[in-house]
Amino acid sequence: MTTTSTSRLLSLLSLLQTRRDWPGSLLAERLDVSHRTVRRDVDRLREMGYSIRSTMGPDGGYRLDAGSELPPLLFDDDQVIALAVALQAAAVTGVGIEEAALRALTTVRQVMPSRLRHRLSALEFSTIAARGGGVTVSPEVLVAMSTAVRAQEVLRFDYESSSGSTPLRRVEPHHLVTSNGRWYLVAWDLDRDDWRLFRADRINPRSPTGPRFASREIPGGDVAAYVSAQFTGSDRSSTWPCVGKVILHLPASAVRPFALDGIVEDLGADRCSLQSGSWSWIALAASLNRFATDIDVLHPPQLKDAFAQLAARNLATAAR
Repeated sequence: MTTTSTSRLLSLLSLLQTRRDWPGSLLAERLDVSHRTVRRDVDRLREMGYSIRSTMGPDGGYRLDAGSELPPLLFDDDQVIALAVALQAAAVTGVGIEEAALRALTTVRQVMPSRLRHRLSALEFSTIAARGGGVTVSPEVLVAMSTAVRAQEVLRFDYESSSGSTPLRRVEPHHLVTSNGRWYLVAWDLDRDDWRLFRADRINPRSPTGPRFASREIPGGDVAAYVSAQFTGSDRSSTWPCVGKVILHLPASAVRPFALDGIVEDLGADRCSLQSGSWSWIALAASLNRFATDIDVLHPPQLKDAFAQLAARNLATAAR
């Protein structure tokens, strides 16, 4: 088999894995070959052990079924890179699958052709957990939550709150997300009649699940924006509720590495402006003091008042 036909087989197999049914004409168009070539390539994949069923339709089609035995693994170069990155990064996913991921990567490497095995081995990198990480979630808990999300079934679970109590919660689970090294469940709380964000590592699912529910639209229509808003303290957006601008008596080069998501503007050798945000004016004022320099508030007045309140509190603390 030539290199060209081998590459085409890999592309065909990748396409068959991405959706349930593929019309023959669409496969021919995507691969830029004739219908006859598609039929011939499908027969070759069947000879290699892949269970591919012909489907009815105007021009016929194909469906890749799950087989009882694992045929030879076929990966193109991009899939090899994606697989290596995903498995090596498993250590920082917050799921207790590090050892399983390492064993999976070793198994896949053993069945790879020499060329792809060398390419896989060449991709090495270090993964660093997010700040405040170290909390793991069992795969069983993630599967239970994901199954309830997919089936649209009410999920009942004990939830360990910050006070240590574990009250029973009843929710309509809509999204399972990961952010900053932790897993979260976005759900409609039936007892609070509102949306809630639950930390997955504090969830202990109960069985069986409850009745099916109708899907609701996440506030704003974007789950990523909604989750970001919860972390910033905003109502329904991913921007900070309190944003101010100051002049710091430091060069911009000394401020930029520590500005986080702030905007720094160079104003000369020893001055720069910084626009930054936080969940409250007091919190913003306190965070700006980390630069240990003189600060001039440009706007708004609430930030200047917050510095005054913070100074009074610090003075009282020092007096005690």
